[in-house]
Amino acid sequence: MAEVTIYTTQFCPYCVRAKRLLDSKQVSYDEIPVDADSEQRQIMMERSQGHTVPQIFIDDQHVGGCDELYALEAAGQLDSRLGLNNT
Repeated sequence: MAEVTIYTTQFCPYCVRAKRLLDSKQVSYDEIPVDADSEQRQIMMERSQGHTVPQIFIDDQHVGGCDELYALEAAGQLDSRLGLNNT
């Protein structure tokens, strides 16, 4: 299964939505809150070249945010990126 990292803030509805999709697929992920952690926020911005949350990585490959995660799902590509078997 893929390694997923998601940078979030506490009151971000897009973060909640992205985590809900990952949870529905029973995928574990490392959540890194950046609300009060300027060092982690800086790392997130350097890794993703973005400053908004969520920023999502699958196996160290930047996916983007919530919209991009749902676009992968709509295109039928998310399960394979996550390493899930379609049985």
